[in-house]
Amino acid sequence: MNLLLITADQFRHDCMGWTGATPAQTPHLDSLARQGVRFTHAFAPLPVCSPARQALLTGRHPDSFGAQWNYDFIKTPPPDPDICWTTPLPDLGWNTGYIGRFHISEQQTPRDFGYQDFVPIAQRERELQQQYPNVQWTGGWLGCTSPIPYQEAAPHWQAAQAKSLIHRYAREGKPWHLWVDFKEPHLPVRPSEPFASMFDPEKLMPWAGSDDDFYHKPYAHRQQTVSWQTEGFAWKDFAPMVARYLGLIAQLDDAIGNILYALDQLGQRDDTMVVFTADHGDMCGSHRMLDKHYVMYDDIIRVPLLVRKPGTQPHLSDAFVSNVLDVAATFRADSGQERDPEGHGLPLPLAMEGNGRNDIVCSSNGQQFGLYTTRCLRDRTHKYVWNLTDVDELYDLEHDPGELVNRIDDPDEAGRVATMRRTLLTRLAQHNDPFVKNEWTKRQLISGHKHVPWQ
Repeated sequence: MNLLLITADQFRHDCMGWTGATPAQTPHLDSLARQGVRFTHAFAPLPVCSPARQALLTGRHPDSFGAQWNYDFIKTPPPDPDICWTTPLPDLGWNTGYIGRFHISEQQTPRDFGYQDFVPIAQRERELQQQYPNVQWTGGWLGCTSPIPYQEAAPHWQAAQAKSLIHRYAREGKPWHLWVDFKEPHLPVRPSEPFASMFDPEKLMPWAGSDDDFYHKPYAHRQQTVSWQTEGFAWKDFAPMVARYLGLIAQLDDAIGNILYALDQLGQRDDTMVVFTADHGDMCGSHRMLDKHYVMYDDIIRVPLLVRKPGTQPHLSDAFVSNVLDVAATFRADSGQERDPEGHGLPLPLAMEGNGRNDIVCSSNGQQFGLYTTRCLRDRTHKYVWNLTDVDELYDLEHDPGELVNRIDDPDEAGRVATMRRTLLTRLAQHNDPFVKNEWTKRQLISGHKHVPWQ
């Protein structure tokens, strides 16, 4: 069985048409969802670009091997190829290819991790700079309409490269693994026409978390709006960017459709497992924020995850899964390799009766505007966030899906908070989190004893 992995950068979980949560237009991803297992509760272990991708290669939690930030922001150790599930594939008789930026290591290339074919996105970016030398990008981080025809832009170029490799792999007859790693829809969002005009900003509804007054919230939440210079923004200021974000997703979906069509053309569909997911989500105006960092809102830790595997019955799964960690464990098993005894992922529960976990742990170590350490435990009804240098958070997700009201000091929730703190400690210890290895921070987590400004 072949393994096709398609990843997007900063793709919100609620921005596929099949979810019905937004007016997103993603017919090809919707078709993939109908044909496979669509997970509604997939989460990123650490919602930052490089650590998430490093976790996908290794199957180990980023905090366990020091991948706490993007390596090109603060130097962090690269992943060890010897522990990656991709490295042995060529020796096992597989064809392997990677198409994208490879935002995983500064010193190494995909070839160090078992990828025989490497098509860097930088190649296309250089070609576009030469072809369109006078392009003027406006809008800053909020983006603008791209003057480059969508057929020539990076997503469709990557799809064409993927089709070419799949054609070659099909001719050669060996099992193959291909990772197509898209940079979209990461900000600044710059869709081409007709996708740039596909959505009317005035018809877009605000996110559930849009109207946040940050009452009893950690300092870094409000500060992030100051750092991005969005503290005075209302929904009307974000809506044009959100429209472009949905447009860029539609453009990306069109490119993904070309890859999926190639599988059908070549008779590879019934022999290929297809996975679509993302490194993390995007605040995209929710809580008046852009990008990611500092916060543990579902806007960024919850991600899309679609899996179409031959012989698996299509269905909707609400199992709790850790997307990149569990995809790594799944691909390791399906390529005939032994389980990594130090891995932190579980094979995805693809059977209809599959249950997955009861809760999930995500972490963040800050970046860009300063380091700020947080850990969260998220179950079906509540989310507890441990802020090591600020007040903690508790959200009732059933009654407050936008995570606007911090109930950490609600006396009625004291028992729940105590239980979730103990569970979080256990989960963090399981993946060797550095901040539960000393008595000071461990004691702070369990006791919750810290300075609270409003008390």
